Order: sequence, then C-alpha cells, then structure tokens
Amino acid sequence: MTRTVVVTGLGLTSPLGGDVGSTWEALLAGRSGANRLEHEWAAQLPVRIAAEVAVEPSEVLERVKARRMDRSAQFAVIAAKQAWADAGLEDVEVDSERLGVACASGIGGVTTLLSSYDALRDKGPRRVSPFAIPMLMPNSAAANIGLVVGAQAGVHTPVSACASGSEGVALGVDMIRLDRADVVVVGGTEAAIHPLPLAAFANMMALSKRNDEPEAASRPWDTDRDGFVLGEGAGLLVLESEEHAKARGARVYAAVAGAGVTSDSHDIAQPDPEGRGGARAMAIAMRDARLQPADIKHINAHATSTPQGDVAEALMVHATLGAAASSVVVTSTKSMTGHLLGAAGALESIATVLALYNRVIPPTINLHKVDEAVDLDIATKPRDLPPGDLAALNNSFGFGGHNVALAFRTV
Repeated sequence: MTRTVVVTGLGLTSPLGGDVGSTWEALLAGRSGANRLEHEWAAQLPVRIAAEVAVEPSEVLERVKARRMDRSAQFAVIAAKQAWADAGLEDVEVDSERLGVACASGIGGVTTLLSSYDALRDKGPRRVSPFAIPMLMPNSAAANIGLVVGAQAGVHTPVSACASGSEGVALGVDMIRLDRADVVVVGGTEAAIHPLPLAAFANMMALSKRNDEPEAASRPWDTDRDGFVLGEGAGLLVLESEEHAKARGARVYAAVAGAGVTSDSHDIAQPDPEGRGGARAMAIAMRDARLQPADIKHINAHATSTPQGDVAEALMVHATLGAAASSVVVTSTKSMTGHLLGAAGALESIATVLALYNRVIPPTINLHKVDEAVDLDIATKPRDLPPGDLAALNNSFGFGGHNVALAFRTV
C-alpha cells in the first residue's frame, strides 16, 4: 500500500517577505517584489532589475555562522528553520535515522565561486577562503539543513535547472513512500543575482529589459512579455507520512498526492514547442495521485513571462486536461516574485498548498492583454476556491528539458 505524504510545515524567504505569512499576504495583494538594482556593479549591465529578497540573511542569522555559508545556503537554512518550527517539530523527538533532506538548487554557490576567483586573481591564492569549497558546492544548502535538523536518512540535492525545487519535493515524496524516511525537509534555494548570471541570461534574451518599470516587467501570458525577472530566495516544506503526522497530532496543510518527472530531449534551453514532455509530467502526476482531469481546480503554472514557454505550457494544460481545462483557474506567482530558478518550484509548491488550505488563488499581475495562443482561465484578482475536496497542480520546467509536475489535494 502506498504511504500517504502530507505537508505539515512551510518556510520561506522571498522577494515579497521574510517568511510565509508576509509572502502570502503580498501574493494575495498582488504586489511585485521586483526593483531596480542599486549596486554599483549593475550600472553597466543590459538588465538592471531583479527581485532581491525582502529581508537580508544578515538580519536573521548569527554573523559567524552566516560567514561560513553561501548566500543560497543562508536562504535555505532560514526557510528550513521556519518550516521546522511551523511543523511543531522543535520540541519533538524525531528519529534522526528516519529524517531526510532534499533541498535543490539550479546553480548552487555561484556567488562564492565567483568571489573566490576574484580573490585569487586580485590578491593571490592565500586569500582564498578555506571555507570556499563547502560554501560553493551545490549540496551545501542541503548539508547545512541536515546539520540543523540532524538528518541521517539521506541528504540530497537535485539539480535540474528551474525544475529543481519541485524535483526536491518529488524526491522527498519518494523517500517517504519507499519507507526510507518518515519526515523529509524538501524544497529549493537560489542566490544568483550577480553581474555574471545577469549578463549571461540577458545576452541569451531570457530576461525582461524593462529597466524603467521593474514592477511591470514580469508579465506572464501578456502580449508584451519580453522575458523573466531574476529572483532569489528559498522555500522549504516539511513532508511526513500521514501516520507519523497523525501520531503526533500535527496540523496538516495538504497532501502531496502525486509527482510526474519527465524530460524533453529537445533543446538545451528551449522547451518543446508542443509541450509534450510537460504534458506527460502532468499526466503522470495525476495518474500517480489517482486524479481525473475534472478533479483539478487550480494550476500554479511555471509561466515565466518568456514568449515561447508561456504558450507551450498553455498547450500542455489543454493536452492533459482536455475539456476540463476550461474549468481550471490558472495563475503565475512569478508575476510578483520573479523567477527564483532552482527555488521557484518550492516557492510555488508552497503557494499551491496555501491556495488549497485557504481556498483562495493568488492573482497574476501585469496581464493586460492575453496572448491569443493562450486559452486559459487566468486569475487576475484573488479567486476563491469552492468547498469540498480539491486538487491542484504545480508545474516546473527547466533548461535541459526537465519537467516536474506535482499534484496536491486537500485533506
């Protein structure tokens, strides 16, 4: 019998707020986290806007410990501690050998890598930090979370570009279903707002160049969209087997009912224009969750505000849900948070869980004229969900043709 996996804790640090409550409030209010970059290093870049975290890690973490972590790991530890406390596990004895971590990242400790090279070039090898390797390695965030909570069932770091965060959730589900763990801290983190990634993304025409109106730059499905806004932050969730959660009387937000993971084998950067890989991921997630198209009432879409990707995802929704697609309310929270790369799927999983738990869908902002190729019911204001049992999907797609769809349901 397949073990039921439930969500009992949520943690966030995002461009909209330093925790789950402030981020959720901003999402429902339709506020953008994008701003002009005021750093001196941004002055000569073709794109000078991004969605930086609302609360700097230095305001939360102990200074000495923070100095030994890359910014991405700092975000992850902050969000993981929140999720752990939210799950009510701070004063609960959890079997460490039944406790795991799956915290993903698309790029890892890139700011540490680049700053360490600068130190080597400008000041010589003796000025490279002895902590550089454990800071820049992609598994650093997951390892640091594992140290915080004492996880010994396995600490993992999926790396699948912008699908990484959702793949972290899917891996945690597998760990519990395969009876490798009872509790897993899952999600993703990213900290890549730095001149090199910004220049590289801009030169491949992936970023919006609306430097004079950053809050309006991320505009999924709009006819005037011109690319995504780079964001940063982390989202972590505590997953438990249903029996473990019930045994300790935990509050349950939702169930992670299914996951679908596929690949396109189409192009290193562009999605399959017909969206076949993503559609298969959605179908697999629904089959895994034993859901029918009519059961899906909401989709938190990947929708990054790129010309090709937004249309491809609309095709996926119709290919997967058929006639039921017309009764599904779709939103893209990236219109407010920007694109958190490897953390995007984790943040959006939290938004999907909260939409089911609170029965209200956050809006998509900056959508003034819907692309004619997109035939979806898109929420541009908060939209209430009906009473009764509900199910929702969260889609994540990444460079390299990675596709992950997660199915959540009310409990």
